[in-house]
Amino acid sequence: MKCSVIKIPAGAPHDMSGLKASAEEGLFRPEEVVAVLGKTEGNGCVNDFTRGYAVMALKDFFAGAVKGGAADISYVMSGGTEGVLSPHFTVISRSGQAGLASERERDQDQSQDQEQGLITGGPKSLAIGVARTRDFLPEELGRLSQVDAVAEAVARAVRDAGITSLQDVHFVQIKCPLLTAEQIYDAHSRQVSLVTEDTYKSMGYSRGASALGAAAALGEVERSALREEEIGVNWDKFSRVASTSAGSELACCEVIVFGNSQSAEGQYHIDHAVMQDAIDGAALQGLLDRYPGEELVQVLAKAEADPDGVIRGRRHIMLDDSDINHTRHARAVVGGVLAYVGGDPMIYVSGGGEHQGPKGGGPVAAVFRRR
Repeated sequence: MKCSVIKIPAGAPHDMSGLKASAEEGLFRPEEVVAVLGKTEGNGCVNDFTRGYAVMALKDFFAGAVKGGAADISYVMSGGTEGVLSPHFTVISRSGQAGLASERERDQDQSQDQEQGLITGGPKSLAIGVARTRDFLPEELGRLSQVDAVAEAVARAVRDAGITSLQDVHFVQIKCPLLTAEQIYDAHSRQVSLVTEDTYKSMGYSRGASALGAAAALGEVERSALREEEIGVNWDKFSRVASTSAGSELACCEVIVFGNSQSAEGQYHIDHAVMQDAIDGAALQGLLDRYPGEELVQVLAKAEADPDGVIRGRRHIMLDDSDINHTRHARAVVGGVLAYVGGDPMIYVSGGGEHQGPKGGGPVAAVFRRR
């Protein structure tokens, strides 16, 4: 497997001119694209239709660029480019064989390679795996049924990437659904209960359940010890690599696993750290210091307003602002900090960090290219 990551500026959610030009220049081959991450300039809340608009434009672009269409591409759009964050698309490509079907097959192949001298202990390269859950019923969002479905999908995506050690998983991007007024009405008509009837709060529950699903799949939390009432409440349980984003444009969860594998090849690789709070730029700086001389290709991060209302002992008002949602405040802060450290505002920063990193913090991953 050989994977690559490039980022392309966007003049608007529907602006495909950059993708078209990049494809014509040979920077990526449309038929090898497995996922597109986007930052669109909507509000990132329930009624952010820039996400669906971008997905519609992307599907139309790839339908025309790939013979027979490109139905298997995962589209993960994150709304909200507050502050200095720059709207863009991150195009993720993969060529060659995908992940092996089972651990037994991986072990057999590795054993044969070792006997033949094919495994030399060289550097691991970027490996990408994708998977989708089934569509969820409204009453499943934010509950253990969502946790379990996401955990299964994350495990499939890890296998799809050909990653043999969970320690080599450095970022798990999940796009998850939310509750709409129409879905709430449907639940009422069937006399089923929902985790919440607040559409905005449903985003947090869905993000949190998805993150805990990733944590369960990666062994970061014990699934048997997880209780439904802990979702969105017990911040001691979290994933160090999960990033989840909720939207109304889908009913399932789209999962993209980023990691490194000995069976992958190419110049790209990924690493991650964990921000302890919204101004922890040292987390990204540590990654940059770890790989001197390498090109920083993209930064992927979560942003959260600390639910305690303080940052390093100082009071913040992000949770009390009735005019601007706290997720928008957090994206602006974290985006500014990481843009300064990395020297580029065209980065992927997603708001809402429920069970994604420690309380008030969040994972940050960096994709590098060896020179």
